[in-house]
Amino acid sequence: MMGSGLSNQAGAAVGALAFPVLGPVGVVAVRQWVAAAILIAAGRPRLRCFTRAQWRLVVGLAAVFATMNVTLYAAIDRIGLGLAVTLEFLGPLTVALLGSRRRIDLVCALAAGCAVVVLTRPQPSTDYFGIALALLAAGCWGCYILLNRTVGKRLPGLEGSAAAAAVSAVFYLPVGAASLLAHQPTVEALMCALAAGVLSSAVPFLCDLLALRRVPASFFGVFMSINPVCATLIGMLVLAERLDPASWLAMAVIVTANAVTVGSSARRERSSLAA
Repeated sequence: MMGSGLSNQAGAAVGALAFPVLGPVGVVAVRQWVAAAILIAAGRPRLRCFTRAQWRLVVGLAAVFATMNVTLYAAIDRIGLGLAVTLEFLGPLTVALLGSRRRIDLVCALAAGCAVVVLTRPQPSTDYFGIALALLAAGCWGCYILLNRTVGKRLPGLEGSAAAAAVSAVFYLPVGAASLLAHQPTVEALMCALAAGVLSSAVPFLCDLLALRRVPASFFGVFMSINPVCATLIGMLVLAERLDPASWLAMAVIVTANAVTVGSSARRERSSLAA
């Protein structure tokens, strides 16, 4: 699980190194193509057998997936890896809070809200558009979780995710091609984009698959909360990013709120199944 988190954020940081040459859209396009190749090989979707209703879900999941990645990478380009990933984690936090009536979850929601205010507080260097992109990525991640659950119920195994990755890759063919033609890619930039695809798609996919065979899904969900910390540390090491003490504290509050909420949500699910 630690390897998955570190690889995912390291891939984003390496991809960010190619932004000056390829731009965020070009890097995301290459990453989507790599992800599609990996998931199609793993899931082997039987596309001709999909019904119209299944295709609607797949296309919706693909659109959310494509939007989530491009808005996250555009946010990384503007506000940095650590802040962008921390704000993006509000997506799964919101999903975990939906429908909750527990007092602890309300406290977590209020704490996370205050932390967001601290992270986005007005400063001379505040990039509000970058913050908006990160929050849009958070919304897309929340939608991705909900859609993925539905797709998982309607399609066996990895077929739904693989098909969505393939459709997303098709979405990016004209956009990615135009971006690559406009930016005149170098070999180094292309290698960074390919590395981002492998590190942020192939390695986390394999690590998560192996981890979920060994640990409960609830513990896995809580442990995923380390991703903002990994992103911030890797951003410091690779991209020379820095956060002030108040931002570190706010990030810690969001990570804690996410961990507590996901953990309590998993316990509620187990209790309802037992009943």
